[in-house]
Amino acid sequence: MLAGVVTTVGGMAVAGAGTASAGTLGLKDYRLVNLAHVNDPDRTNVYPGDPAFTMTTVTTVPEDGFYLQYVRQGEHTGTHWGAPSHFNEGERHADELDAEDLFLPAVKVDVRARARRDADYEVTVADLQRWEREHGRIPQEAAIVLWTGWEDRWGTPAFYNFDASGQMHQPGFSLEAARWLVRTGRLGRRGALGTDTFSPERAVDTSYAVSKLLYRERRISLEVLANLAELPATGAHVLVGGTVNRRGSGSPASVYAFVPKR
Repeated sequence: MLAGVVTTVGGMAVAGAGTASAGTLGLKDYRLVNLAHVNDPDRTNVYPGDPAFTMTTVTTVPEDGFYLQYVRQGEHTGTHWGAPSHFNEGERHADELDAEDLFLPAVKVDVRARARRDADYEVTVADLQRWEREHGRIPQEAAIVLWTGWEDRWGTPAFYNFDASGQMHQPGFSLEAARWLVRTGRLGRRGALGTDTFSPERAVDTSYAVSKLLYRERRISLEVLANLAELPATGAHVLVGGTVNRRGSGSPASVYAFVPKR
């Protein structure tokens, strides 16, 4: 990028290597925050029924001159994103998304206190409206990220939070809140629902109603996010990476937040 050139990506005005113009920020004005867990066969919690996550050493430097591991995992292992085809026939696969679908303004909704009291807590329209009264309107085409506190349980059985009957309990968006975000245009033409749990809906909703609605609207999900204490309530952008498989349902992901320094 040439010095002094200003470009807009995903709604974020970014200046080039020169001095940022008034009202814009240069790349030097952002810090990068990693929002993904490290995939580790000894710690990575795998969604019940998904393929096991394994890593096998294939070659080593002393014996072969180079080091290489063979990784086996499902497309939704660890921190990952889901494509619209994940639950709905006829919707876009990972390789059919636009690059702009993976670079979005981000907001964080802190529901940790409610989730501590009720592991089945559903985020309501009132919760989102309360957030807007404090922080302003949710930007269009945003990634709306729930901070439930579940990331602190990662790598332990407590992340699943099974009860005696084997039912998993994790908080999430209510279907009414997801419908409100779509109906009012806050998700725009593209956008995402994000969370530090396995899924944007509560774990007790085995119909995956929120995910199906989200994907029918050709949006994506960001799941099992990490380090959300470093993501501000508003003002950041997220960039979602990962392998793009042919006809993929999503991908294990590297997710980075561009967080303004000021």
